[in-house]
Amino acid sequence: MNIIHTNQAPAAIGPYSQAVEVGPFLYTSGQIPLTPRGEFVEGGIDVQVKQVFANLDAVLTEAKAARNQVVKATIFMTNLQDFGVVNTACEEFFGDHKPARSTVQVAALPRGAQVEIELVVYKG
Repeated sequence: MNIIHTNQAPAAIGPYSQAVEVGPFLYTSGQIPLTPRGEFVEGGIDVQVKQVFANLDAVLTEAKAARNQVVKATIFMTNLQDFGVVNTACEEFFGDHKPARSTVQVAALPRGAQVEIELVVYKG
């Protein structure tokens, strides 16, 4: 296992890694809207999801992986009424690439976040 860490994304706020690489697969931990300095990004879902994708991009870059290698995204949201905003952000992030995806409404997320996203990447 190769543990991935970058200062360009927020440090883990618990006993876990930003991402773990095992063979040709990379598994990111869920990212919430924190800046690389660990400050919570205030604002609506549109602002929060952009920060989440910026964090994920930084982790992918550190792992020498690309957006078009993402095979699965799991999205946790506190309000599925915001699905359209998050869906648009996904289209902007992935472009023509369309990984498998699950979206789940949850009661709460760390730090009061409205969205958290984790990725599975195939680098083979």
